[in-house]
Amino acid sequence: MQPADQRRNGHVDGHAVVDGRQRTYSWEDPSAAAAAARELTGSEFFAEMLARRLPMPPIAETLAFIATSVADGVARFEIEPREFHYNPIGSVHGGVIATLCDSACGCAVHSLLPAGSYYASLDLSVKFLRPVSAASGILVCEGKVLHFGGRSALAEATLTGADGKLYAHATSSCMIFRPATP
Repeated sequence: MQPADQRRNGHVDGHAVVDGRQRTYSWEDPSAAAAAARELTGSEFFAEMLARRLPMPPIAETLAFIATSVADGVARFEIEPREFHYNPIGSVHGGVIATLCDSACGCAVHSLLPAGSYYASLDLSVKFLRPVSAASGILVCEGKVLHFGGRSALAEATLTGADGKLYAHATSSCMIFRPATP
């Protein structure tokens, strides 16, 4: 094992390392997607992303989750919990689950936005209902818009297993920014 000052917060040469295990990944420049997000409607934006004509966000690569569908106020993601998601006590870190729920809520809201509009999350409240581990299998996180107004939106996310059990529930309030009208 390397001294702590050489491990740089659990990383060696830019790669996450735990007990000799190593994971590498890559991502595309997110600036093209960010620019497109301001030009396209939310539904057009996600259609381009799901068709792989726009890059997926780096966080999806970092945490190894995928968007399976995004349209009409609903966003679905899948994650297969792995050891690299674990916290020190041997279960998936709550931050991974929170990030997944935040993504599902935010993308559900974004899918309803007209061109030129964008959103920002105001808050996220997550309830962790059962432990998640690599033994949990593939989990589905579905975000749904509950309210979509002129200046704010409210969305919820559910994280469920193949057995239909609920692992986590989240709600998020989002501020909507629309282009100024002359």
